[in-house]
Amino acid sequence: MAGVLIEGFAPDELLAWPTEKLREFMHVGRPIVFRAGSATVLAELQIEARRLVIDLAHIDGGGEGVLPTLWRFGQSYARGAQYAEIEWLVHATRCAKPNPRLPKVLERMGFHVEDLPIRGLVYRRVDAICA
Repeated sequence: MAGVLIEGFAPDELLAWPTEKLREFMHVGRPIVFRAGSATVLAELQIEARRLVIDLAHIDGGGEGVLPTLWRFGQSYARGAQYAEIEWLVHATRCAKPNPRLPKVLERMGFHVEDLPIRGLVYRRVDAICA
């Protein structure tokens, strides 16, 4: 998992951190703004029972594989933390300057538009995590 760095760290490097240090770094349960490659990302991670929910509210910039990197990182993290599922919610197609290619990328990755209570229209994908 090389290439795009998350806050200056390679994804594999972050995954090698102790669980508590990584959870603190990711601010689980609170919104966070971070750099991933050339993008600035506003996100929030929640834990609901055995499901990891990754809510990407805003992605500014990027284009060099930021979303696939975050997806692979999320999958690896969820597998290592032994979650049963990972749910992705992407609002970034409705921000002030959305990337016009983002909807097609999300659709190719298996996301579908859903109208969720409280969150509204989002691209959503839920994956079972296999050990």
